[in-house]
Amino acid sequence: MHQDPYQLDKRLIRKSFDRAAAGYDEVALLQQEVGQRLLERLDLIKLQPKRIVDIGAGTGGLSRALGKRYKGCQVITLDLAPNMLKQARKRQSMMDRLFSKQRFICGDAEHLPLADNSVDMIFSNFVIQWCPDLDQTFTEFQRLLKPGGLLLFTSFGPDTLKELRQAWRTVDNDIHVNSFIDMHDIGDALLRAQLVDPVMDTEHLTLTYKDGMAVMRDLKGMGAHNVTSGRNHGLTGKKKLKYMLKAYEQFRTADEKLPATYEVVYGHAWGNEAPAKQQQNDDGTVHIPISQLRR
Repeated sequence: MHQDPYQLDKRLIRKSFDRAAAGYDEVALLQQEVGQRLLERLDLIKLQPKRIVDIGAGTGGLSRALGKRYKGCQVITLDLAPNMLKQARKRQSMMDRLFSKQRFICGDAEHLPLADNSVDMIFSNFVIQWCPDLDQTFTEFQRLLKPGGLLLFTSFGPDTLKELRQAWRTVDNDIHVNSFIDMHDIGDALLRAQLVDPVMDTEHLTLTYKDGMAVMRDLKGMGAHNVTSGRNHGLTGKKKLKYMLKAYEQFRTADEKLPATYEVVYGHAWGNEAPAKQQQNDDGTVHIPISQLRR
């Protein structure tokens, strides 16, 4: 059985974000902007959580914002990369260290080290696209959430970095850019995990750069470079890189900038009661008792 060449390498993901941690906040402007937009969506939701877990919290900026929004709430800052958590701790003030309810856990979204029905909200900004098994990830989210608890997340959609992907295709057939999951497939995975009332939408954001190498440097600085198992494990030759950068030039805009498009997927869903027993038919469809699909 051949391995999917687009399968994510989790060890490389952890290593990439560990390396990026020290300078992450300087380059992760997109993540910060989308994180603020995700926080603003909470204005429309009436919820007073007592315990929140920020999964894939990075350097902890959004964890701190959640703590300020919900006074007295315990916020668990969880990330796969230990160095990200070290940076998050460094950003705590002395008062926060003494009196804040913020906690730090190094953990994997697919195998969360937290108890069943233990949180009122899961907040996750640009994380699920790094999870090789999305069904397992959402099953874990459902396990953690109390009935009626909120899952709020973002991810990258398949149009992300389309210019870079197209430029590389003119050079060879190797995998140079990660593949991202379509919004509808994410929604289907939410339903399979028996999360309730999923709502999804997308928007496209474009960053601009002076040249193609600046795009590559930003991706490396964010820890978001190619982490697929089918990537070329050797160094990319200077000749190939030169051809790719030349091909990227076709996208240069009237204001002399090179675009890098990001498709941002927003989603939220609600925790269900104890997951129902599923009846799987021979054709692969799954039946779930309607009595279980209530908030």
